[in-house]
Amino acid sequence: MSAKPKLIVILGPTAVGKSDLAVELAKDIHGEIVSADSRQIYRGMTIGTGKITKKEMLGVPHHLLDIVEPMTEYNVTKYQRDANKAIKGILERQNTPIICGGTGFYIQAVINDVVYPSVKPNKILRAKLEKKTLTSLLRQLERLDKKTFDRIDKNNKVKIVRALEIVLTIGSVPPVQTSQPYNVLQIGVIAPDEVLKERIYKRLIKRLKVGMLREIRKLHDNGVSWKRMEGFGLEYRYLTRYLTGQITKDQMIEQLNSAIWQYARRQKGWFRRDRNIQWFELKDKNRIAKLIRKFMTKK
Repeated sequence: MSAKPKLIVILGPTAVGKSDLAVELAKDIHGEIVSADSRQIYRGMTIGTGKITKKEMLGVPHHLLDIVEPMTEYNVTKYQRDANKAIKGILERQNTPIICGGTGFYIQAVINDVVYPSVKPNKILRAKLEKKTLTSLLRQLERLDKKTFDRIDKNNKVKIVRALEIVLTIGSVPPVQTSQPYNVLQIGVIAPDEVLKERIYKRLIKRLKVGMLREIRKLHDNGVSWKRMEGFGLEYRYLTRYLTGQITKDQMIEQLNSAIWQYARRQKGWFRRDRNIQWFELKDKNRIAKLIRKFMTKK
């Protein structure tokens, strides 16, 4: 039996410093990076998503950035397909694939080769569900499919709507099927809460200074509706509310800063469920590099 291809994953909460670390590590092992960020796939959403720049890439190839228009619907199944295609190409070039990002749902789909229910989106049903409150949706899901209710992220309305869409179509959410096509090393990057909070705030202010508001106005001018912008969450949601006069600039900064921190906490909670992740702080770069070298040389 041939050995499984090796895959490295660099993950962690937003603003922790994953991207720069992944580039540094990639240069040591002939790596190419596959982004695992559910918003960086969209063109024109650069500042708001913290997309790495060409200069910051330091010549390391990056994949799955700027691959679809903001009006295009994109989901985990499409990401799984596109990521596996990118990884295949990297391996054929005899380089090392490195997944880097904070969208845990996307990462797990690839490393566990998750098979999702083949229920097509029902736009009419979805629109009806989206009008309901989060509390109402959760009550409905608990009543119809208790097992799914127990394991779902109860703060993620998108996932809850999708779960109900499946339940109302075929009766229940079938068990997720998985396999393990890769030999995976998962490295989690973490920082103390106070450090991460400060990084989040400083990054937010920097993004505003370099033109995040202009970016969002341009997206709207190019046909992205305010409703669609709200759906992207975080920066796009709160800047939309400011630009449409719902909140003041000070309120926008305060509310957005808090929302990003809460998002980082949810990310940490998601990743902590996976005991295969080995956690480090950025100051542990030498230990991380040593671990990767050992992983790459082990047969």
